[in-house]
Amino acid sequence: MTTTRDSLGDRAPADAPRFGFGAGVADPGPLGLAGFAGTTFFLSAVNTGILPESVGGVVLGLALFYGGIAQLLAGMWEFVKGNTFGATAFGSFGAFWMSYYFLVFHVAGGLKAAPSDINHALAWYLLMWTIFTAYMTIAASRVSLAVLAVLGALTLTFLFLTLGKFAGNGESLTKIGGWIGFVTAVLAWYASMAAVTNATWKRVVFPVFPRV
Repeated sequence: MTTTRDSLGDRAPADAPRFGFGAGVADPGPLGLAGFAGTTFFLSAVNTGILPESVGGVVLGLALFYGGIAQLLAGMWEFVKGNTFGATAFGSFGAFWMSYYFLVFHVAGGLKAAPSDINHALAWYLLMWTIFTAYMTIAASRVSLAVLAVLGALTLTFLFLTLGKFAGNGESLTKIGGWIGFVTAVLAWYASMAAVTNATWKRVVFPVFPRV
């Protein structure tokens, strides 16, 4: 029996059941990776100082719809495909971007707390995501080198952003996190481009070096 493999390591028999009106479930990985990459790219421009913080709110639309809802949907489709890793990754990071939107748009402005306390709370928020991303990186070592590179870089991004918030006035640490965020976005775009191009061309055009 032959098997197929999607962008996040899911393996299924070529004659596996198909869902809905006779159409197969396409690989949701490229969509999830693209949504993650695009939103991370823009926010990294703010974190590095390339864009001023005063325009940081522009990312909220991306965070809610592309990084958030689109990525969450990709995670739900990974559940349909039986891909535990993809469902957990996209479902969680989609929720991260939606929580970021809610935090900035509805919460941060109304907090009656000292700036140092807010920074400390945000540091713990980012630390939680650092821990999650770190253990997903371990799991990614059995998916592909492309996905492993994305999550490895993302772990470092979260780590430096966390340290920047814990430092209170850690602008240099935040900028380092922003530059690593740019690297993360490019790696995620590559993984997305490789998956959608390889699926469209029906051959390996851009390798992702699967490990499963």
